[in-house]
Amino acid sequence: PRPQANPFQHRICRVFSTAADGSDSLSFEDFLDMLSVFSDAATSEIKSHYAFRIFDFDDDGTLDKKDLENLVNCLTGQSEESRLSDAEMEQLIQNVSAGSLGTAARAPRAQPFTVPSPQILEESDIDKDGTINLSEFQHVISRSPDF
Repeated sequence: PRPQANPFQHRICRVFSTAADGSDSLSFEDFLDMLSVFSDAATSEIKSHYAFRIFDFDDDGTLDKKDLENLVNCLTGQSEESRLSDAEMEQLIQNVSAGSLGTAARAPRAQPFTVPSPQILEESDIDKDGTINLSEFQHVISRSPDF
């Protein structure tokens, strides 16, 4: 079997790239920065900061329903047969465990989420603005010991 690529490879390149031309290419220094963030020596604050940026698909500084849908699509695959229906996506976003957000960056391509928990946006959205900002995300991550 062929090894699977990280489903977030394009987002990782975008987040760590300092290329002025917007090509998402990584310089050697960018590559070293990426390795340092993914190392065991990196603090959870640094890891959560970059995980948040990777999950923030529209780069607007918040995680909203569309970002969560993109996150799920990355994890389940982009093909027609693996893509969730609108109803399945809604059910997943309504019920996904907050702890799954933190582990999603390390999850294999088709690993299922754990499901029994309150709504992720409602549980994580402390200021009740309908989105998850970085500090709210880091609060959720702080309750996830395996992050």
